[in-house]
Amino acid sequence: MRHFLTFLSAASLLAVPHAQAEDWGHLGDPHLKTLPRTDQEEQRIRAFIGQGTDAKALSPYEANPAGAATVPPRSDAGAFSRPSANIPFEDELTFRVGEALFDKLWVSSPASTKASDGLGPLYNARSCLRCHINDGRGHPPEGPEDDSVSMFLRISIPTDDHDLTQEISGYLATRPDPTYGTQLQDHSLVNIPAEYRLSVTYEETEVPLADGTIVTLRAPTYHVRGLGYGPLHPDAMISPRIAPQMIGLGMLEAIRSEDILRKADSDDADGDGISGRPNVVWSLEYHQPMLGRFGHKAGSPTVRQQTAEAFANDIGISSPLLPAPWGDCTPAQTACRNAPHGDGDVRVHEVDAEALDLVTFYSRNLGVPARQNADDPQVLRGKSVFHNTGCADCHTPAYVTHRLADQPQQSFQMIWPYTDLLLHDMGDGLADNRPEARATGREWKTPPLWGIGQTQNVSGHTYFLHDGRARSLLEAILWHGGEAQTARDAVVQLPTADRDALIAFLESL
Repeated sequence: MRHFLTFLSAASLLAVPHAQAEDWGHLGDPHLKTLPRTDQEEQRIRAFIGQGTDAKALSPYEANPAGAATVPPRSDAGAFSRPSANIPFEDELTFRVGEALFDKLWVSSPASTKASDGLGPLYNARSCLRCHINDGRGHPPEGPEDDSVSMFLRISIPTDDHDLTQEISGYLATRPDPTYGTQLQDHSLVNIPAEYRLSVTYEETEVPLADGTIVTLRAPTYHVRGLGYGPLHPDAMISPRIAPQMIGLGMLEAIRSEDILRKADSDDADGDGISGRPNVVWSLEYHQPMLGRFGHKAGSPTVRQQTAEAFANDIGISSPLLPAPWGDCTPAQTACRNAPHGDGDVRVHEVDAEALDLVTFYSRNLGVPARQNADDPQVLRGKSVFHNTGCADCHTPAYVTHRLADQPQQSFQMIWPYTDLLLHDMGDGLADNRPEARATGREWKTPPLWGIGQTQNVSGHTYFLHDGRARSLLEAILWHGGEAQTARDAVVQLPTADRDALIAFLESL
């Protein structure tokens, strides 16, 4: 395996970091078994990523966005479903067993297949794969008959009484809806009512671009129909989410917290209009505040916790981190709470610690494909436009991951995810008006862009943003507001050739 410094060059990748107004230095990375870097290594890394990107040329090894873990490009539905290229041979079986658990359909209890029972009683999908189709992104329902299985609605109510408001500065306290819990489930077992049915309608708006092109944006309205347990709480806050793509999660988890926090500028101390803020969340595994990295609002700190939360809320499966055998059923849903479940056999939980670790390993090690056409002149022109319009101010191009004692695939790699993993105010148009930990109702985590050009091949559609409202990359850009308004407006003013080049660059990622 090649580590980053074996091919380090003098080019640079990142802008000078923002001044950090908040002190989150105590967070650390307890989820990783880290090894120290030498002073010489630190100096060489800083020289490489601290001097400003050459936006007009292909930086060294930029075509391999996950370093030595990068997998060869493919243009089919399996582009996201391969193990990291540098995975040790002895771990390939672990990856495949985790993949089988990720793909398998869960059944209701009691069942003769003791390793697969425990579904629900309320659920959104019967397997991880049903939401993350081909390990790619989900989609909103397409018409009244379409199953919205890869989209769900988060739900909560505000409260002033929450323990974490004392533990985490700026924590915006919420509680689950007293009847419907933390998430609305549209499927259920026999004789137990489902919670709702989801439908979406859109209002279209035309946006003129400087070259005369007209782009139509669609603003969604979400309809919660057929509530199975009475009305929602009058203060209920609802947020739509589609399943995000799965590649590169282990690399994002291996970025040093200090490298993420270095770009945080909560009070916009440098006056550039960008106020990236870290989400800080409670770790179920380490029982302490940690930097949020996963989910559309960075509401989960680790791949393992994110996996356990998906099992519990999406499928109704218990695990050591979330041991309730009834998943997201509330005390008000008595039939759901009293239904048979899969706990109590040799597994203890419906997903035991070993199975949770296997799915976590699989999720951590899904390979990022190499870029295609990265050195094409139009793509390089688009890269320059990407930087000149300010897109890279939030979509940070590159990092060097931690040196790790037990994760050779993620250890000390030069990666190009194009995200700062921070929260940004994206304006009224994208606001869900629902806080999550420290994230306000207008803030979203900057999503990574690697692999975005493979969306059509992998997922069979080109729906983007947290709720899939954007039908193209250009529509997604035009929805940007708030801190991204200046960059969005710059794209509107681009000549046709520059705009086409920008899209070509994004499609090359």
